[in-house]
This record gives sequence, C-alpha cells and structure tokens, in this order.
Amino acid sequence: MSGHGHSHGTSAGSVSASGRHRRRLALALVLIGGFFVVELVTALAADSLALLSDAGHMAADVLTLGAALGATVLAARPDHSGRRTYGRYRVEVFASLLAVLVMLAVAAFVIVEAIGRIGGTAEVSSTPMLVVGALGLVVNLVVMRLLSAGAAESLNVRGAYLEVLADSVGSVGVIAAAILVGATGTSLWDTAIALAIGIFVAVRAALLGREVLGVLGQVTPPHLHPGRVEEDLRALPGVTGVHDLHLWAVTSGMDVLTVHLRVATTQESHAVLDAAQQMLRERHGLDHCTLQIEPEDHHADDETTW
Repeated sequence: MSGHGHSHGTSAGSVSASGRHRRRLALALVLIGGFFVVELVTALAADSLALLSDAGHMAADVLTLGAALGATVLAARPDHSGRRTYGRYRVEVFASLLAVLVMLAVAAFVIVEAIGRIGGTAEVSSTPMLVVGALGLVVNLVVMRLLSAGAAESLNVRGAYLEVLADSVGSVGVIAAAILVGATGTSLWDTAIALAIGIFVAVRAALLGREVLGVLGQVTPPHLHPGRVEEDLRALPGVTGVHDLHLWAVTSGMDVLTVHLRVATTQESHAVLDAAQQMLRERHGLDHCTLQIEPEDHHADDETTW
C-alpha cells in the first residue's frame, strides 16, 4: 500500500516559496532596471571602471531578477501534457543557475578590464562617481529589504538577493574609489577597487552555484538528515524495517521523500501510514511524501534498491 500526503506541492493551485514573493521581485526589477541606465551613462561619461563594473553588476541584477520573476510565473502554470509530474517548479532552480553564470561573466569582465588598466593613465571624474555610487547604494538597500524575507525561503529569490547584496558592496566600493581618486588624483584606486569587486562577485557566484548544483544533483537539503528521518520511522509502532529512503528537493521549499516501510503482519497498515505522515510533517517539515507499506511476509523477487 502506498500513501501520499494530503497537501500536494506540485498541484496546479500550489505556490512555491519564490512564488509568494512575486510582487516584491517585480518591484525590485523596476527599481534596479531604472537605476542601471543612470549608472551606465554616468560610468561612460566619468570613464570610471569601478562605476562601470558596478553598472555591469547591476545589469546582471536585471537579468537575474527578470529570470527569477519569469520562473515564478512559469512554475505556477499548470501542465496539461501530463508529462511534467512534478510541475514546472524546477525552472526556478535553472533561473538560479542563470544568476550564477551571469555573476561569473560579470566578474570575469571586470577582472580582465582591471588588469588591463594597471599602469594606465585613465582620467576618472570622481564627483559623478560619488553621487551615483551613493544613489546606487540606496537603491540596492531598498531592494535588499524587499527580497530579504524571500531569500530565507527560496533558492531562486536568494540568487537575486545575493546579486543585489554583491552590488551593494560594489556601490560601497564605488563610493570609496571616488573619495580616494578625488583625494589623491590618481585613477589607481578606481582600478584596484574594480578588481576587488570582481573577485567578490566571483566568490559569491561560486557559493550560490554550489547550492544550485546540490538541488540539481538531488542532494538531500542541508536542513534534513536521512539518518534521523530513518531512525524516527523505525521507532514508529508496528514498523520493523525501513529501506529505499530518498530525500531531495524539487525546488526551494518543496522537499520530497519516498520510502518503503516494512510492518508487522498483524499491524494495521492504515494506522502506520497515518502515524508516519504525521511524524514526517511535524518533526521534519515534510508534506510531500510517498510511503510504501510492506507486510513482513511480503517478498518481491524483483525488488529494486537504489
């Protein structure tokens, strides 16, 4: 006998973790997209690599936020083909992967440009850098506030949040570069800080990429422990064995479990099923569970173990 939780996360009417923050993602996209144009124009006019690197990073923000927002819309659409049995939720993870790739591309561009400017004599206008850098920091802080709640729940939103966080550090770097260039009259500070921004962005991308690959590789989410889940299942009255236990995430906030439970022949299987579902929900936060109940005297010759 198999059983499934009463709340189906992959049904048409359900909303993923990032889907609950769709409006905030949309507002963040408008704010970042609007300021990107201002920063790009100013960077070109001031000939500032630090400001241009921050503008490039903000362009990455626009792409990341747009992909994150589009993923939440696509993930919520019902599948009429009958072939996407988990729905479209995994598209949110691919949006996070896009964020990683964009961040790495921006970091590579900035680092190469910064190295190319070493020893050069570029004329950098510090005043526009300072003004736009300060305004950019304000915009980024507002957007971070909008996304902070969703970043704790959704890998998709977290990718966008980390992009904006890294951009906030970039804005601080631009402000520092503007002050140092203005005080010393040398563009070396602009180049050095641009290089530091590029390295910081690359590190953040690598950390997020590790999380994304973990989901795509169906690694058990870090907040769940297979050994503890199995131990709790074995402790249920009537359960004599547990095997083929698998834990993974379809997307952020949508963890899935499948398991076979061997029960005593005299045990009422419905009672075991209800107890197991309740325990998994209350103790481990697992609502999307498929449990196969096997009486002790049942032996399948073709039983497969993964």
